Amino acid sequence: MNLESLIKGDTDSTFVQFFRYFFVGGFATIVDWLASFLLFFYAFGGSFAILANALSFIIGLITNYTLSTIWVFGDSNVDSRVKEFLIFSAIGVVGLIITILITMFFENELAGATDFYQMIAKITSTAVAFLWNFFARKYILYNNN
Repeated sequence: MNLESLIKGDTDSTFVQFFRYFFVGGFATIVDWLASFLLFFYAFGGSFAILANALSFIIGLITNYTLSTIWVFGDSNVDSRVKEFLIFSAIGVVGLIITILITMFFENELAGATDFYQMIAKITSTAVAFLWNFFARKYILYNNN
């Protein structure tokens, strides 16, 4: 496998798709965070953090969906783009719930033991949610075998 095959062309290779999804997920996260910042401080004048984060989550999700469809997975096994996006989104919401549950667990178990529990929870939940999102999307939506 060469570098060009990691970047260019369609692929069914799980390794190549995982490699690409790592960058797509990272970029979508940056878009989410930037949108949250801009919405919170500029659109809402330093108020409505929950609304800013909810809207930025949707913007990041749309970014992830678009790039995943174009560069990572290609065509899905779903007959409608709307249905495909709804399933893609539902998988993302499950990933968000996983993140929340892991964060709650670490807060309950480690809050008194270390001041770094939040970062431990963030690293762990990000990794688990990333793996969930990738493999669920690959095998539920884009498994064309």
